[in-house]
Amino acid sequence: MEPKPAPKHKAKPGTNEQRMFSRPSLTRMDGEGNERKFILSFSSEEPYERWWGIEILDHAEGAVDLTRINDIGCVLFNHNRDYVIGKINRAWIENNRGYAEIEFDTDEQSEVIYQKVRSGTLKGVSVGYRIDSLEEVQAGKTSADGRFTGPAEIARKWWPFEISIVSVPADGTVGVGREAETTGASVPLEVLESQLQINKNLYGGTQA
Repeated sequence: MEPKPAPKHKAKPGTNEQRMFSRPSLTRMDGEGNERKFILSFSSEEPYERWWGIEILDHAEGAVDLTRINDIGCVLFNHNRDYVIGKINRAWIENNRGYAEIEFDTDEQSEVIYQKVRSGTLKGVSVGYRIDSLEEVQAGKTSADGRFTGPAEIARKWWPFEISIVSVPADGTVGVGREAETTGASVPLEVLESQLQINKNLYGGTQA
């Protein structure tokens, strides 16, 4: 008797994800009083390969909810909710990309990361986000709005909750989403109340 093929897992709305921006842009702001401020890009519509397939974050009008990140968003180091290094002064969508103005704190641990970003040692930017609505597009088919070609899963409604400066890019083919589905773990209710409940904290997850 031949073994049954493993079930095909898919991304699920209501789970948290992390994504490394493949071409991050960290630009220091000019002018007096802006020494610790940077403009960065944290998301785009670039197809992103995860273990279950291709994911695309829609950046069309109304797709991205920036309320939480603008109200209480923080800048973390390596998605560690206990390693807050700055604040997000504002976030916005422009030319199908997510941008933010961040400002580094002045405490000792934040200063270390600030100096490494300033010197160019640290260049990686990653975003933690939650997907509320997905559109699945089959291979060779076109999305409902005609903008994307499958195979892909398009996040039609999603919201970022933190931005991280990262030292090592995460591996999109292995991670918490996969672990949660194979172990039956569930997202705790607290995630709805705090933008800092990131993947590794929710599930005791795997970091690449």
